[in-house]
Amino acid sequence: MIIPSHRKRFLVGLAAALAIGVGGSWLLLRGAHGAVAEDVRTRQAIVSTLALADLLQRAGDEGEKTRTLVAAWQRQQPNRGEVRVLLLQGIQLVASTAARDTGEKAAPRRLAKEEKPFFDAGQRLRSAVTSNLEGGASKPEIEVVERAGGALELSVPLQQGDDVIGLVQVVHTRPAPPQDLRLPALALAVLLPLGALWLVGRRLGERRGAQALAAAACLAAGLVGFGMDAVGSLETARRGAHDEVARAARLQASDLDDLLASFKTRLEPPFQPARWDADLFRRPRGFLTRDGRVDPARAEADGRTGASDATSQIWAAALLSMATLAVIGLGGLNRLGRALVTHRQAYAYVAPAMVGTLVLVFFPFFYGVALSFTDSNIYNTSAPLSELWVGLKNFKAILSDFDLVRRGADGSLGFNYLNFYWTFLFTVAWTVTNVAFGVTFGLLLALVLNTKGLALRSIYRVLLILPWAMPNYITALIWKGFFHRQFGVVNQALAMVGVEPISWFDQPFTSFMTALATNAWLSFPFMVVVSLGALQSIPADIYEAARVDGASRWQQFRAITLPSLKPALVPAVILSVVWTFNMFNIIYLVTAGAPDGATEILVTQAYKFAFEKYQYGYAAAYATIIFGILLVYGNVQNRVTHATEAI
Repeated sequence: MIIPSHRKRFLVGLAAALAIGVGGSWLLLRGAHGAVAEDVRTRQAIVSTLALADLLQRAGDEGEKTRTLVAAWQRQQPNRGEVRVLLLQGIQLVASTAARDTGEKAAPRRLAKEEKPFFDAGQRLRSAVTSNLEGGASKPEIEVVERAGGALELSVPLQQGDDVIGLVQVVHTRPAPPQDLRLPALALAVLLPLGALWLVGRRLGERRGAQALAAAACLAAGLVGFGMDAVGSLETARRGAHDEVARAARLQASDLDDLLASFKTRLEPPFQPARWDADLFRRPRGFLTRDGRVDPARAEADGRTGASDATSQIWAAALLSMATLAVIGLGGLNRLGRALVTHRQAYAYVAPAMVGTLVLVFFPFFYGVALSFTDSNIYNTSAPLSELWVGLKNFKAILSDFDLVRRGADGSLGFNYLNFYWTFLFTVAWTVTNVAFGVTFGLLLALVLNTKGLALRSIYRVLLILPWAMPNYITALIWKGFFHRQFGVVNQALAMVGVEPISWFDQPFTSFMTALATNAWLSFPFMVVVSLGALQSIPADIYEAARVDGASRWQQFRAITLPSLKPALVPAVILSVVWTFNMFNIIYLVTAGAPDGATEILVTQAYKFAFEKYQYGYAAAYATIIFGILLVYGNVQNRVTHATEAI
């Protein structure tokens, strides 16, 4: 039986769309469940390690009692690894259950030279605790290293008051827990829609519109069904994770009480398991109550957050799958295949250039777009993107922040210069003013240079092109020096006429003017070259005919010059807008965003998120939004002006 072409296309399209939508959602779900399982594993390891450190700190002994407590504590653990306790003063290993620390190397002893990394870890943790107490940049106070075979090595500081006196290092040997793969739900979400379309499609015949609606309905049913199951399972997993951690924390507290009871010792106040469920900065996560029970409200909120993140990811996969169904089902893939076969010789000639463009341009571009859907930062760069996937979370955080105006500590209102919309509005103002100046001044100079009989025209052309020919970062640094309050030539010139020196970078408007002046100096030569070339291509007899008809110079300019310049000037304006919108060097080198980020543009803001705050995923989302804005602008400009139709 020969399957009709429309049925075949929509069946193939539905299969491909389900593979992308349901399969992509399954991969994202698998990564999310893996992240939850890994988070539980890490949190439980942190709980047990901090519990041991808490026990040793409160026992206050640095000798035989410490070794006895460490050995007894490890016997209670279900996943026995190794424990090492270091005192920084004297570089003393005071307790160890590691196999390598036996015989002549048994504790207590001084560390050997080859054990310097162990001592260095203690120094790093001491520095982190000291820095955080002094209010410096936040540094992790717990080091987590994954060893070969899945073991986790945790290092936490050992303190007396605010002083770090040593280090507790514990290796947890438990393998990662199994993941919920949801394979039955995956199979049903793929096979049922395909079977339904097969049966319904036989009745619909060759009606293309009906086949399209049936395929879209089957795809939507598969995506919705699997999506609901996936979101529900992830929400349940997130809530269950807190229960597992809470049980581990309460078990640790009970074990420590039993351990102290065997030594006929009781410590006051009692242990607080909630403090052990901490992040890498040793800040309690807040999901446990004081007695180690789960806080229902916090667990519920976290579950909803996980469900919301999963929903946004599934929506992204669903939109991509719908686009796939439309392309294949409506014949787009067939047309592409026919074009490749028909023009195979031409495509063979351009294949090397296409491969080079794909590797050097499109791969980095699409990787950056993919990065914008992740929570990538300096601490997780080695993790695969599937584990870092957060869907539209970064875009939501950027575009849903409307906190443009804030009230200061003194009650005054002021702009939030770090808000996306402030930066966007400033970027638009920056672009419009620069392009307007460049086009206007460039066109005027081009008209002057196009005057017949102008003396020294060739010298003027060379002089006007020099600002554009110089590297713009050199020009930027020179102009920045011009506006220096004490030594800048601008303030010195103002002083000659009795004007007080201006702190150009202390106010948003004056800081903006410095960047505008610098970029204007750089931008007008390009417009001079474009305008002058277009002016010289206008036939002189058109102007002669206009003069014969009595047209004034202004009428000639409006009726002849401007329409003739449009095909060259509009593409140049589009290009100039894109350049100015992304003019990184001028803003970064001249104003550096001063004051307080008021003169940042979108591209410099994205740079700072990436290379100063190390939020790579958030910065990639910023860059993707910038690309989208410029893409929309370029398309709208082309459709409105029709200036590039002949190119």
